[in-house]
Amino acid sequence: MIYKFRIVSDEVDNFKREICIDSDASFLELHDAILDSVGFSKDQMTSFFICDDDWEKKTEITLMDMGKDSDEDTWIMASTKLSDLIEDEGQRLVFVFDYMTDRMFFMELKEIEPGKDLETPVCTRKEGNPPQQTMDFEELGKKNVANNSSDFDETFYGDETFDPSELDEEGFADLNMDDEYNNM
Repeated sequence: MIYKFRIVSDEVDNFKREICIDSDASFLELHDAILDSVGFSKDQMTSFFICDDDWEKKTEITLMDMGKDSDEDTWIMASTKLSDLIEDEGQRLVFVFDYMTDRMFFMELKEIEPGKDLETPVCTRKEGNPPQQTMDFEELGKKNVANNSSDFDETFYGDETFDPSELDEEGFADLNMDDEYNNM
């Protein structure tokens, strides 16, 4: 099967890439195809994340073994086939290309072509220029100020229109916190 991924950025509005790749290819091959399509170097730490429909990160596929000591499965790009974790059209992923500032591309599996094979990945659509590959914290702060997109806005500490009378005091009456802590 051939997978056709669409890739976009939340930093650059007119940026799009489409990559066609064999379903039996590895995540490393997809990684290399993405980096080649945007002209990024391959010397940065990167990861893929399989996401749910709301773009919440679920399963991580890392560039190298991070030596995690846990019961969770460890997925490494070079040894994980795309078809091991991706099966359905509409599947969402993110590709984190700048770990220090958590910058990423958003990806979606747009189409599956059954009964076909593809020897090497192909970028079938290039629109716009990609964001720069790395950005230090100072640049990121300047960009947020310039875009007025700082996370520290007037609602950072809560809603200014909060009315204490909206608090359902009866909802707290059912909780007997003393009993819960005394039984520990």
